[in-house]
Amino acid sequence: MTQTHRRTLPKICIALGLPDVPRLLEQARREAEAGENFLEFRLDYVPDPAQAACAIAQFLECYPNCTILATCRRHQNHGRFNGSIEEQLAILKLAVENGARAIDVEIETAELVPERCAALRTTALLVISWHHFETTPPLDPVLKRMQKVPADVYKVVSTARKPTDIGRVLAASRLSPKIPLVTLAMGELGFPSRVLSTGLGAVYTYAAPAHAQGTASGQVNARQLRSLYRLDKFTKAAKIYAVIADPVRQSVSPSVHNRAFQSRRIDAVYVPLLVTANQLRDFFQFAEELPLAGFSVTIPHKRRIMRYLDSVDPLAKRIGAVNTVWRKAGKWRGANTDAEAISGPLSKLIALPKSTALIIGNGGAARSAACALADAGVKIALTGRNADRVRALARLVGGEPMSHEQTLMRHFDVVINATPVGMWPDVKDCYFEDKIPGEIVFDLVYNPLETTLIKRAREQGKKVIPGLKMFIEQAVRQFEIWTGETAPRAAMETAALDALETKYAEQRV
Repeated sequence: MTQTHRRTLPKICIALGLPDVPRLLEQARREAEAGENFLEFRLDYVPDPAQAACAIAQFLECYPNCTILATCRRHQNHGRFNGSIEEQLAILKLAVENGARAIDVEIETAELVPERCAALRTTALLVISWHHFETTPPLDPVLKRMQKVPADVYKVVSTARKPTDIGRVLAASRLSPKIPLVTLAMGELGFPSRVLSTGLGAVYTYAAPAHAQGTASGQVNARQLRSLYRLDKFTKAAKIYAVIADPVRQSVSPSVHNRAFQSRRIDAVYVPLLVTANQLRDFFQFAEELPLAGFSVTIPHKRRIMRYLDSVDPLAKRIGAVNTVWRKAGKWRGANTDAEAISGPLSKLIALPKSTALIIGNGGAARSAACALADAGVKIALTGRNADRVRALARLVGGEPMSHEQTLMRHFDVVINATPVGMWPDVKDCYFEDKIPGEIVFDLVYNPLETTLIKRAREQGKKVIPGLKMFIEQAVRQFEIWTGETAPRAAMETAALDALETKYAEQRV
């Protein structure tokens, strides 16, 4: 297939793996009605794949503009078809006769019957696929093996175990522009490949159907790929940003920053990236090779990330935690936007100099709050589960370490919860069982929007600052550091609220 013809394939293929023909057709109809026109029919998911193959004609009568990719993967290759290779190819031939424009044949089958594949290719586009469900081995030998069978598209799908696995999968398309490739890494860690691959040269990517399970780990629905990640919009020149965390699935940062890029018409995309505590070195290799333009940093990396940076701004160095990283003149630079995001909202409610504040916690967020408020002239008291770390932080900011019992005997102008207490799913948890010893209560937790601590504070007549306020403030500063433009604050806040509402709905289900 020529490059011009390859471009006629849409960028997103909806993978439909349903257990019977009626449900397969119903889900296909829903996707077509939603505007999707490239659908994979997984014939091997149906007890009688031949029946599903014949159903393609029935579907195309109603939706003739749709492109159908037919797949009938054998169980030896992680499919569900138990028949012979001859039977598999006969079903795919039947699918083509019923209107399928493309067929997917795994390399294990194709290399055994190249002549049969060549015959099928005269009437349909041939996709040769290779999957590795455990790791990402070296891909050069894989590509050489696959190209021995002439095809229109070669699909290379591995499983990502570390960030550089994603980089190697994405590099296959970028470094081999003359080979028509689909390149994906499965699993949560591999998710960025589903967003970025087409922008880096892949022919198309796969998505799960709306309101139904996909056929591979890490698939999300096409609506997310189009509206959240703007897969159809960003170009090969787009700057790539990310949030690194473990866990990362619950992050609303992609919603907020992608909406901001869209609002300011910036050619950029922001993806979530799962990075475990022992993968930072590997992540930086990935970040250099992709390359990333910048990234947000959250649990558990805010402190350890500093050793990998070329420079860290003085406040972040004093805090001992970085949440914002960007590349400038080939160097990695780090800052902490949490601090300003805490002191800023508070300064609008109270004169900070000589006021008193109780900070609960001793991690990165607590350190940001303590340093920011101490610099503003606030008298700091600290408490938390780890007494040694509380005392160390108190020494850093000239504060007073306290036990939980001691905090109940005092009264403060401000109480800040800088711990995960009250965060979903433990939404009923609260650091204070009864009276809250402060006039202003600032909870840095933003999922749920109104924590038990905030609810109790309202009931007790306190002024409150929900965690979303701090989250938006730090994100605004990140955006401005990365882009040099004024952040679209209102759009970012709306995006955060929309994303959290979606997550609440999912959690209720």
